[in-house]
Amino acid sequence: MANKNIRTLSSRKELNDNLFENIADLSHKKAAKEDFQELAKRFLIDDSVVAGTASFYDFTREKNRNKKIHVCSGTACMTAKTQSNLHKNIGKHFSEEEIGHAACVGRCHTNNAFMFNGKTFSSSTEGELNTIISEKKHQENKYNIGCNTTPILTSKIENISEFYNLAVKFKNKPQQVIEEIKTSNLRGRGGAGFPFWFKLDAVIKEDNKQKYIVCNADEGDPGAYSDMYLMEHQAYKVLFGMYMAGLTVGANTGVLYIRGEYPDSIKLVSEAISELKEKDLIGDFRFKIIRGQGSYVCGEETALLNSIEGLRPEVRVRPPYPAQYGLFGKPTVLSNVETFANIHWILENGGNAYANLGTKQSTGTKLVSLDSFFNKPGMYEIEMGTDLHTIFYEYGNGFKEDIKAFQVGGPLGGIIPMHKIGELTLDFESLNTNGFLLGHASVVSIPKDFPIIKFLEHLMEYTSDESCGKCYPCRIGSFRGMEMLQKAQNENYKIDRKLFDDLLETLEIGSLCALGGGVPLPVKNALQYFNDELKHYFTSN
Repeated sequence: MANKNIRTLSSRKELNDNLFENIADLSHKKAAKEDFQELAKRFLIDDSVVAGTASFYDFTREKNRNKKIHVCSGTACMTAKTQSNLHKNIGKHFSEEEIGHAACVGRCHTNNAFMFNGKTFSSSTEGELNTIISEKKHQENKYNIGCNTTPILTSKIENISEFYNLAVKFKNKPQQVIEEIKTSNLRGRGGAGFPFWFKLDAVIKEDNKQKYIVCNADEGDPGAYSDMYLMEHQAYKVLFGMYMAGLTVGANTGVLYIRGEYPDSIKLVSEAISELKEKDLIGDFRFKIIRGQGSYVCGEETALLNSIEGLRPEVRVRPPYPAQYGLFGKPTVLSNVETFANIHWILENGGNAYANLGTKQSTGTKLVSLDSFFNKPGMYEIEMGTDLHTIFYEYGNGFKEDIKAFQVGGPLGGIIPMHKIGELTLDFESLNTNGFLLGHASVVSIPKDFPIIKFLEHLMEYTSDESCGKCYPCRIGSFRGMEMLQKAQNENYKIDRKLFDDLLETLEIGSLCALGGGVPLPVKNALQYFNDELKHYFTSN
């Protein structure tokens, strides 16, 4: 009830004078406590609400406000073992108090990644680092881009005005739009694979003057940079999808929540929006970019909505669902960057054409992010149903060193041993039925010399750090899991296997969202496929 009341107060000023953005601005200015109190007074809310929000995020909490540089702590950089030396070299320019961390900055294809002066960089040598710090120039984020099928997400747009003219054809045909998307069987590309047409159908039925379209661009999965690619190379496709969704359900506002670790994405999407306005291609439809402030849990849709509203990004209990009670309590279509980017092609070519690509249940294509262990790391648009061996060897061109496993789909994705890749295909069903996960289809390689127990410790620590704290299983369980894994490595201690299994079960069935509920999956995969390596750390059943 308290959050509902605060949400109502926040909605009075809505997006033009947004509470979350005000809190972020004051934090970055290192404003005095009195300024935060004045902000709370202006929004008619208690000081504790503003303080609670500001204290949550990596980039706004008081103890982090003096950080001048942020070293990537993502999984891909961790397994590549580049960050320790990078941190050491950065320490020659900044004190420890000035060095912070960023969960992932989207340079998984090169590693040696960090944020500095509002930009992201990769630096493999001390000399290169010195140049970056002294000159502060923009560094282009380059990687291979390819496609093995009809290009939907990687094709070029020749004429922006002609591209957006398609909206005129469907502007007054909302049911036809929904039917084409239903026929296409487009499923959400953010991880869950929920049918997108159902969200449109649910929101169009809501009788409310104010509705929203929200794009979840908080791509926090370490190893994933597909949403970053779309925002920086295909922004007009993403924006068209949001615009068309708005015309369909009767929403006049599209909000893009873009992670703060992607400054180039924020800049390029903003420029694309300005061009659409200048060319009068979107009428009175308005776009608003909200810059994330460093929190993985904001990738969960209801935590993201809370964040935009200026609340702590805690997961909401559902029902009600965002389609009925979303942003500021209004009906909301909320989906991921890649999902929206598919809509133009589907409407231009027909739902059946899209459904004819991929498999019956997993139609279309999927962007796959390959990390630095591949000989050709980069972004590849792959038709659903393609086997992983083909993707890894024909497109990734094999590996730079011996690999024993892969984590596909982010920190909550399954750990797939090397010998299984010939049995699996890129689609929801193949991975799910074999005990893995598609997710963002990000691929993080685990080299032979990287201890699996160290990887599991990282996953538990990551979950513990990024938990919203609302539910005990996730907040406490992940921390206890991390403690046990650390103790088994550093002391004369073996983990009670039954106790550990009970912990995983508690996380899996007791957590409110996929953060706590999802981390047991890769841990179970590791225990199944790497028992010989892990059994020395556990008591036998």
